[in-house]
Amino acid sequence: MSCRRGITWKSVFPFLSWMPQVSTQTIKADFWAGLTGAIIVLPQGVAYAMIAGLPPEYGLYTAIIPAILAALFGSSHHLISGPTAALSVIVFTTISQFADPGTPLYIQLCFTLTLCAGLVQLLFGLMRFGAVVNFVSHSVVMGFTAGAAVIIAISQLKNILGLEYVSGQTAIENLQLFLTHLHLFDYSELVVGVMTVLTCVLVKKRFPKSPHMLIAMLFAMGGAFALEFLGENVSLVGQVNSAYLVLSSPLDGSSHIEQMLGGIVAVAMLGLVEAISIGRSVALKSRQTIDSNQEFIGQGISNMVGAFFSCYVSSGSFTRSGVNYTSGAKSPIAAVFAGLILLVIMALCIDYAAYIPIAGMGGLLLVVAWNLVDFHHIRTLIKHDVKEATVLSVTFISALVFHLEWAIYAGVATSLFFYLRRTSKPAIESLTSKLDDIDGKDVEVIRINGSIFFGCVQYLNQELQNITASKVIILGRGINFIDHVGVQMIDDYIATSGRQVYFCRFKAKAKDALLSGANHVEEAQFSERLTPLLTLTSRK
Repeated sequence: MSCRRGITWKSVFPFLSWMPQVSTQTIKADFWAGLTGAIIVLPQGVAYAMIAGLPPEYGLYTAIIPAILAALFGSSHHLISGPTAALSVIVFTTISQFADPGTPLYIQLCFTLTLCAGLVQLLFGLMRFGAVVNFVSHSVVMGFTAGAAVIIAISQLKNILGLEYVSGQTAIENLQLFLTHLHLFDYSELVVGVMTVLTCVLVKKRFPKSPHMLIAMLFAMGGAFALEFLGENVSLVGQVNSAYLVLSSPLDGSSHIEQMLGGIVAVAMLGLVEAISIGRSVALKSRQTIDSNQEFIGQGISNMVGAFFSCYVSSGSFTRSGVNYTSGAKSPIAAVFAGLILLVIMALCIDYAAYIPIAGMGGLLLVVAWNLVDFHHIRTLIKHDVKEATVLSVTFISALVFHLEWAIYAGVATSLFFYLRRTSKPAIESLTSKLDDIDGKDVEVIRINGSIFFGCVQYLNQELQNITASKVIILGRGINFIDHVGVQMIDDYIATSGRQVYFCRFKAKAKDALLSGANHVEEAQFSERLTPLLTLTSRK
């Protein structure tokens, strides 16, 4: 059954395609996977909300509605959406330019940013722009996440040491502020922070499958209680305003949309890159095919709807998605269970969040920041690929020096620079010396590896002019297309150089472009094999 020609119900509601496969057995597996995911996201949600400059409950809200909707309208069976560290940082750096963190205006602008970013993501999906994420290379992502990790670490140093100062606009400014106030640090806060980090690291190492962040948070609460008993003062998160989902009005901040435009696009792009990258990595293990365009739509819907339920920008979570798969999830219903179970946990246990020490949350975020940095692949990249290492470095440095959203643009611009530089000089290989049957003949055989377009015609024309032979045979198997400017360059070369030019093994698209657009190219100049052309040139 279809809504109209070309559009089916399953394309509008993708969950209809996998829903018939759900059984009692799969629901049971999905329930336990969802329970595990809900427990894991408890400390993460609170911690990521702190990074974003929001009260703790907003991190938990963001782990409910977006997780459910992204699972139902996306394409991955194991991807779990929710708050992420990198997006939380970029939300903070974008919104803090216009309002103080935690204030009503700040919170309002977070919802507006989320709605607009979701709209961009949805439009990308509807317009079938799934391949656009390929322009954000892995080097850009690694550089960005490494920069975000440093920003997170620097921003949490004040919480671990009990320092009080207004955060700066960039990582460099925050580091300077930290060093200026370092002499005022509090021993009690430091003890709680260090204890949290050690507990988190040791528990994860000893019991890899355990909710190590939750356990570390409980130890931090115990440590803070003990210090309070001994007469030491430890700062706590404080009262959480609401244990239930609260409706919001993201349109109220529409007057700031133009000012936030750069951050909106950056958030939307980063969210899509995160979701697609994580979805594909899990799909390699589960042997599932990911539809990038459908994933764009799922992420867009989850953010747009989430903005009306007090959620800030969400995307795929690597930790939760990986745990969801290893926990035995069979379908996206696991994400639905995770969201609903978290909602129940919030209603029953949210009051205890008030006793979480801020230094403990800072310690957890230091662990998160460390885990964000892909040290292995960064070392490999620096060692073997200078250009990609440059892209990574530019992105990383931009993240520290400028507002975080500009790091993505700087990285993409650097990637495009190297790409255009490479494509503007297609490889031209002479095969004359390798062919015994043209010895003594005034023939040059070259192979062009790369498409012929406006960006490379000047270089290519210069290389052709340097050929001294009177007859030129161009092997075109490596030419995918020739644009109008490329056709005119070849036509002018044939007309003015005085050389006879022949074409061998050209693809249909490139051949048709030459035959239809060039005045001095005829069908007789083409051949699928080199030998007839060599025979033809020897007769003239």
